[in-house]
Amino acid sequence: MVERMMAPCCLPAFISPSSRHPACSCSSGSSFEADRAGARWWRSKMELVTVGTGTVAPSARRTCPCHWVERGDLRVLLDCGAGSLHRLAEFGLPWHQVSHVILSHFHPDHWGELPMLVYALKYTTEPPRKDPFVILGPPGVVHLLRTLAEGYGDWLLDPGFPIGILDVREGEPFPLNADVNLETFPVPHTTESVALSLEAPEGRLVYTGDTGPSSELARWAGGCDLLLAECSLPESRAMDIHLTPEQAGDLAKDAEAKRLVLTHFYPPVETSDPAKLAGTRFGGPVTAAKDGDRFTIGDGRRS
Repeated sequence: MVERMMAPCCLPAFISPSSRHPACSCSSGSSFEADRAGARWWRSKMELVTVGTGTVAPSARRTCPCHWVERGDLRVLLDCGAGSLHRLAEFGLPWHQVSHVILSHFHPDHWGELPMLVYALKYTTEPPRKDPFVILGPPGVVHLLRTLAEGYGDWLLDPGFPIGILDVREGEPFPLNADVNLETFPVPHTTESVALSLEAPEGRLVYTGDTGPSSELARWAGGCDLLLAECSLPESRAMDIHLTPEQAGDLAKDAEAKRLVLTHFYPPVETSDPAKLAGTRFGGPVTAAKDGDRFTIGDGRRS
């Protein structure tokens, strides 16, 4: 067990005993050896699959929040709520090759399947996994995983393959590999809640996580190629810590996003047409995502 201060982009981190090298090599602009993922950036596209578009409310059609982002060898989950593993398998996604899980905040519908993912990687991959696995999140994610390990057992922190768990500092680029950078930005939901930005040469994806209306978020997300925005509640049930379809449309308009994809639907908001309502505020393409929908960010050329 090793705990240390990392480079400026991150706070204290846990590095498993199985790890032979740090989980973050910010000075070289890469994490682990994942610079392989961007070695051919001119032929790369960032692909998004909305694996789970629901909430904590049980639904036969929507599982808890989870979004798959793939670019080359980089395979990232944005949040990892209940039901994620079976949905990944259902959609034919190589869950056993996940390189990073990035959490937006610590409500259990956004991370509840994470221990199960580590357990599955430990016991059900053939041949046994040797590739590094990185868990990132706002400050507190190291504490969260340590606390969970007190109940689940030491395997969660030392599953037999290299694992790094890092608290990421807001507002500073964090390299996932040589070509893809993560940035986070605080949003009004819980004290630790952040929006996530993944930027590659061909485009930028911004995921709001759970958030209320925020002009600061709109500025930070400015010009993104795809805005993946929560859309929790109808206008009649509006709250300061979630978005309505209209507010999601306003966010996309103010951010001058190229495309808006809605997610995180509670049942009451689905009695309306969320995409149509968001489209009354935002003039670009709007999609109310379903579990398993696929999107491409960028055209494979440097912009």
